[in-house]
Amino acid sequence: MDTSDMNRVMLGCENLLKNHLPEIQKKKVGLITNQTGVDHRLRSVVDLFQENPDIDLVALYAPEHGFKGDAQAGHTVPFSQDDKYDLPIHSLYGQSVEADSQSDLDLDQRMRYFDTIEEGKIPNSSEVENVDVMVFDLQDVGTRIYTYIATMAYCMRVCSEMGIEFVVLDRPNPINGFSMEGPVLEYPEFSSFVGVYPIPVRHGMTVGELALMFNECYLPNKAVLTVIPMKGWVRTMWFDQTGLPWVPPSPNMPSLQTATVYPGQVFLEGTNISEGRGTATPFELFGAPWIKGAELAGNLNRLALPGVSFHRTFFTPSFSKFKNILCEGVKLQVENRQTFQPFYTTLHVIQLIKEMWPEEFEFHPDYFDAIVGSSSVRQSLEKNIPAPEIAHSSLAQIQAFSQERESFLLYGNAG
Repeated sequence: MDTSDMNRVMLGCENLLKNHLPEIQKKKVGLITNQTGVDHRLRSVVDLFQENPDIDLVALYAPEHGFKGDAQAGHTVPFSQDDKYDLPIHSLYGQSVEADSQSDLDLDQRMRYFDTIEEGKIPNSSEVENVDVMVFDLQDVGTRIYTYIATMAYCMRVCSEMGIEFVVLDRPNPINGFSMEGPVLEYPEFSSFVGVYPIPVRHGMTVGELALMFNECYLPNKAVLTVIPMKGWVRTMWFDQTGLPWVPPSPNMPSLQTATVYPGQVFLEGTNISEGRGTATPFELFGAPWIKGAELAGNLNRLALPGVSFHRTFFTPSFSKFKNILCEGVKLQVENRQTFQPFYTTLHVIQLIKEMWPEEFEFHPDYFDAIVGSSSVRQSLEKNIPAPEIAHSSLAQIQAFSQERESFLLYGNAG
């Protein structure tokens, strides 16, 4: 590692090419990636593979949002052929589903419908039959609901059944690998594409560590799995401490700030409150045409929740809930990300909105339960059980998970 590399993390893809090339050498390679699959100089892993004469890249596989990362949540992604790379791009988000089968549903309805089913998310045998090793290189955001880890789990399952090796090129958990929060998914009752296995909302693990856990604990048949680790990453790191450039993992994940609030604010998707989709700062603000932002912000600030303040705002979404309708609401300002608790915070947000506007507020109960991974949180909110009590109920789950994950961790708390 030269002097310029001393202050940055070496990614799994870089470690593979420098130190572990035999893992994929002289094998037909399938690559699961998108616009986040880049090295520290923003060079695509596809380019790096194709430029290497020892790598036989035969097919690409794209997750939700597509290979280019431009498709909105809920939009099925079709099969395509890439002109630049002269490779097929198999979709792992709906190519086997009729594109217009849900055309009568709006964006949010399609998302709630399609994200909770398995259909169209798993490559069929004809799409992988010529592959010897499947390589996974996607940037996750550290929250169970984000679907890239489900894509990884589904593909590992297929590879394990077909005797195809599976290699994970590890990347940072952008919101650190130390903090955990939220209920553990109730498995298998609430298993879906927005939460496959029993892990917390904020799991504090990398995709490589999760792959090891999934393979050992949950896959029906174990995959022939190799994780290529990063070098220089420690559990306490946030993404802006890695020395790496941020590439938005999806259209509504533009920044690290978004990823920081996402483990709580994502649950507004399961309500009739706008989570800020269709604005420049999704998940960092929320509201509705009938909300009084000053009153709500004042009540939230009086709670003195750790690490966050709330401020009245106005916005008009360009798509999604309340498209082209002026909304009033609140913007979250994270003051201290070390003490900020996103899930705990959003429990209070939902509880206050429900108390202040009981006639207007609504749950989308099935989807809310799917992304929480349990029906108990919604039922508790409906019974007006205090948010601290709801949050406290998951602490024992977090403690048990913390012990369970220990044997799969690849990185320590210090370099």
